[in-house]
Amino acid sequence: MTVNDDSFTNWKNREEIAESMIPMIGKLHREQDVTILLHSRSLVNKSVVSILKTHRFARQIAGAELSVTETMPFLRALTALDLGPSQIDIGMLAATHRADDRGLTVAEFTAEAVAGATGANKIDRREPRDVVLYGFGRIGRLVARLLIEKAGSGNGLRLRAVVVRGGGERDLVKRASLLRRDSVHGQFQGTITVDEENSTILANGNAVRVIYADDPTQVDYTAYGIKDAILIDNTGKWRDREGLSTHLRPGIDKVVLTAPGKGDVPNIVHGVNHDTIKPDERILSCASCTTNAIVPPLKAMADEYGVLRGHVETVHSFTNDQNLLDNYHKSERRGRSAPLNMVITETGAASAVSKALPDLKARITGSSVRVPVPDVSIAILNLQLARETTREDVLDHLREVSLASPLKRQIDFISAPDAVSSDFIGSRHASIVDAGALKVEDDNAILYLWYDNEFGYSCQVVRVVQHVSGVEYPTYPAPEA
Repeated sequence: MTVNDDSFTNWKNREEIAESMIPMIGKLHREQDVTILLHSRSLVNKSVVSILKTHRFARQIAGAELSVTETMPFLRALTALDLGPSQIDIGMLAATHRADDRGLTVAEFTAEAVAGATGANKIDRREPRDVVLYGFGRIGRLVARLLIEKAGSGNGLRLRAVVVRGGGERDLVKRASLLRRDSVHGQFQGTITVDEENSTILANGNAVRVIYADDPTQVDYTAYGIKDAILIDNTGKWRDREGLSTHLRPGIDKVVLTAPGKGDVPNIVHGVNHDTIKPDERILSCASCTTNAIVPPLKAMADEYGVLRGHVETVHSFTNDQNLLDNYHKSERRGRSAPLNMVITETGAASAVSKALPDLKARITGSSVRVPVPDVSIAILNLQLARETTREDVLDHLREVSLASPLKRQIDFISAPDAVSSDFIGSRHASIVDAGALKVEDDNAILYLWYDNEFGYSCQVVRVVQHVSGVEYPTYPAPEA
């Protein structure tokens, strides 16, 4: 048998294993509210090839490819347990078992590692929590996709309605079409039908009512059977507590803003300060996409090395608030054609750091350049550290943070030497460390951080909503503090 034959046979064997994983993963998700992860990447509703690619991608972080032959025994062991709602990382199970020297079988080790999610320890499955989207633009539609994708078991978050301004002819059909097809993020994964008579979009069986209103005060959500809902405002029209409070109508319990909040509105970066949200807080912000990109790695660096000061320069994809062609704009430079120019502009991300990391005393400055790409940006974080270090040490630290720390859902790590912006479209992490671009000299470190400013940020928004709604389930094995 030739090498080519061996490689092809090996591929077919792994393909067969991945195919047998799918019903196990699906059943755990639907019946027990368990999400199976591989190094923080969900395997729910993934194809055979996607499962294999996710295993292979592990070598970018851990240095060695992870095979389905290694993870399958752990998945099989999980199916034999009485599990409660949780997220379980079979990549981490395989890695920690490999490092364990007690001679435990896979079944024994797995049962011990996820003991907090089994038997008398497991938490109760939550009743579905209603969610309303106010606005249906770039972020609104991506958040809708994520909420529908995560509806899975029928528990957790349930998208009940979208509020938009009154449109013209066939408005509902056009909005459904924008949800179905996206020029950047591709096709919606599932089926969408439109019920114009009842002003409803049916997406993968989820009935989403489209409510037309020009102002928050015009809507009584209880009239649509909505109660105790979390409203996500992705219009950016209201940024302070007074303006956002107008959303607190009958049926709405909390308001989450997908833009930096002003005044005393808490700015939350999931993974960093989401545990500071007070139970009775009804209004909060998810900060900006750039703040979410820089704060987690900044915290990781500050915790390990200390940070005396820093500067962030963002090279940011153009957005809807810029003009397609030169025209009037209240901001002079943003009035110039977005697809034809690099545009210098301001960023509030640096000043927002203090809200998410109040204990960080370092002064962080920032500026931004908008460039002619539709999605994915990069933040260049230039830090003066409190002690000298080496490039190798920083790489090892950030690689470990991305694999096993409480920030592993926020920080990703890539060592591919030919990585470019389009490679990160659809990334679910807030920030991706580019290992090849990292520069370290004595007490100075320059980090290059990619981020999908649309999708990665939307994932952070959903994580915050899950947390405040009480449906953010624990992860096993527990990340190292």
